[in-house]
Amino acid sequence: MEVKLSYFEYASIAIAFVAFLFAAWLYKWVKKRPSSNQRIAEVGKLIRNGANTFLKKEYKTLAKFALVAAVLIFVFLPEPVWKSEDILTNVKMAIAYLAGTVFSAIAGKIGIEIATIANIKSAEAAKQGIKPSFLAAFRGGAVMGMAVVGTSLLGVALVWMITKDATTLIGFSFGASSLALFAKAGGGIFTKTADISADLVGKVELGIPEDDPRNPAVIADNVGDNVGDVAGMGADLFDSNVASMSAALVMATALDTVANNEFNTSMVFCYAAIGLLSSILGVGCARMGKKGSPTRALNNSTYITTFIFALLSAAATFIFDFNLPENGEWRIWGASMLGLLVGVVIGVASDYFTNDTNKPVHNVAKASESGPAFTILSGFSYGMLSTLPSMIGIGLSALGAYKICAPIGAATGNETLYALFGIAMAAVGMLSIVGMIISNDAYGPIVDNARGLAEMGNLGEKVLGITDELDSAGNTVKAITKGFAIGAAGLTVISLLGAFISEVNTAAIAKNIVADGVEYLKGFDIMNPIVFFGLLAGAAIPAVFSAMLILGVDRNAQRMVAEIHRQFKEIVGLKEGKEGVVPEYDKCIDIATVGAIKELIPAGLVAILATLAVGFIGGVQAIGGFLAGNIVSGLLLSLIMSNAGGLWDNGKKYVESGHHGGKGSNAHKSAVVGDTVGDPFKDTAGPSINTQITVVSLVSSLMATLFLSFSIFG
Repeated sequence: MEVKLSYFEYASIAIAFVAFLFAAWLYKWVKKRPSSNQRIAEVGKLIRNGANTFLKKEYKTLAKFALVAAVLIFVFLPEPVWKSEDILTNVKMAIAYLAGTVFSAIAGKIGIEIATIANIKSAEAAKQGIKPSFLAAFRGGAVMGMAVVGTSLLGVALVWMITKDATTLIGFSFGASSLALFAKAGGGIFTKTADISADLVGKVELGIPEDDPRNPAVIADNVGDNVGDVAGMGADLFDSNVASMSAALVMATALDTVANNEFNTSMVFCYAAIGLLSSILGVGCARMGKKGSPTRALNNSTYITTFIFALLSAAATFIFDFNLPENGEWRIWGASMLGLLVGVVIGVASDYFTNDTNKPVHNVAKASESGPAFTILSGFSYGMLSTLPSMIGIGLSALGAYKICAPIGAATGNETLYALFGIAMAAVGMLSIVGMIISNDAYGPIVDNARGLAEMGNLGEKVLGITDELDSAGNTVKAITKGFAIGAAGLTVISLLGAFISEVNTAAIAKNIVADGVEYLKGFDIMNPIVFFGLLAGAAIPAVFSAMLILGVDRNAQRMVAEIHRQFKEIVGLKEGKEGVVPEYDKCIDIATVGAIKELIPAGLVAILATLAVGFIGGVQAIGGFLAGNIVSGLLLSLIMSNAGGLWDNGKKYVESGHHGGKGSNAHKSAVVGDTVGDPFKDTAGPSINTQITVVSLVSSLMATLFLSFSIFG
């Protein structure tokens, strides 16, 4: 069948609207679930109001940052406005950047709206059994999954149709990434401030249950689940999805310009649209038996979605005549499948190290009997061990995609660019099922909240048992989705490195530095001292970025612990749980909010300013090394922290389920300490690094022309 790019653009927009309609149906279905417990309604309202208050304050702060950034982009990008031959290009870039931030913010807001309804519905549905409670939580998460991926596909398609300019599309992606960076960091600081404070004072000092309403931090903890794990993670995966498509389209455009066709660009939109369609079908098929396992149900839905995408993308590759040399369309399909397969493998590896049915969690729980030092040592060691399969998997998928697609370029004289395009399509393939991944990820904080609501609503031990089982599945699947997100970020930024090379080469030709058709950059020699300087600087940034976020949590948590102590000391009858005595929940929510807003900007600015400094000192060669160092160091740290944190969390839950002395034992107290260390690892710094490496990659591509023109040693 004849290929026309417009067909796939319109199909992408149409499927995005199908996702929105499906999300609306899911939203109404969840909202119609019965809920009658007055206490749960009151607490649910507190959580919803707290989440919306934080989001409003955060978005106000980020709006100011975005406006300043948009002005700077207009003045300097893609070229300084006083040198630009077409000022409209600068205007388009600034508008695209703002559009990216707005789309990303909308995705986060939708997630908060549904999550703060689904948590109530899931808690009350648990009275009827595990199946209805699971379905309320999963379909609530799926609303966000459909909204995020639908919004990202719609945004990319519209920007592309309006501008037909790859550089402007990178501006849109940078808008999404910059908001995601700050939203994930701010939400992570908020949620872990409350979680650590509630655990240390409640569980360790007083020995009261996790969601005991006497604890002043308990509502802030539940609010944090929403602003960190729902809005923050949604913005993170929105950013990864947009960045992967943008990187692929930058290279596809360069290839299509040389060949004078639109086949490669058409394939990007074709596969991205099929990915969203597959997620819609996968969510629709998700089911759980009355006595089934929620973990198995979530994993099965992921595998079904993966199979649907493989089948539909193969059918599209067969039906449409993309007419690439060396059976290139099937080679690109193979690269996409390789990326998807590695995503599943990374998820399985994360599951092994974090699932409470496996030895690593059991061994850490056992070590906790000897004290918290052994909990930390063993958990961190397993976190480091867990990096090997994921790092090798990312490396092999990049290598495999490169080798699979290189022959297409050999036949057309674009071997390197086609090989890099193969890596970009592996990232698109890995993120093809991101709608399902987000659905599974958002399920986690919803059931976590549902568990707290069930306890505060006094729904009984049977309901608590059901919500505990759902929560445990959420923790396990969250670890898998975090591993998947890290893998996707890894492939995306490798492809963005290819996009950077493409942007530099285009700029070099435009500035007559090289002749038309000659590549200014083909790669980076690490024996070049300028490249090596960039490599070392780039490797250090994820560590500095992580330290700043964790120190932010540390400072904020200390303030909240002091407030909790004050309330237990000054509010008569609170510790004893006297009827009518209620803690001042809003004080803890306010501490978490103010602290998170204060801490979220500096860490992100350090990453961006470091990129600019390296670029203007060493030029494009130094930036190549900077990106390579940042990618490797960032992926390593992100995997260690995410997996160690998930392991400590489930180790604590494993002890609480009755093993090694159960609740209140020495092992339990040690496991809680491990969990409090793991909290900012897995929910603040670890996942935020994904966005950090994407942001610096996009900044590098946007600034490529300036780095090429102005640098001290470049």
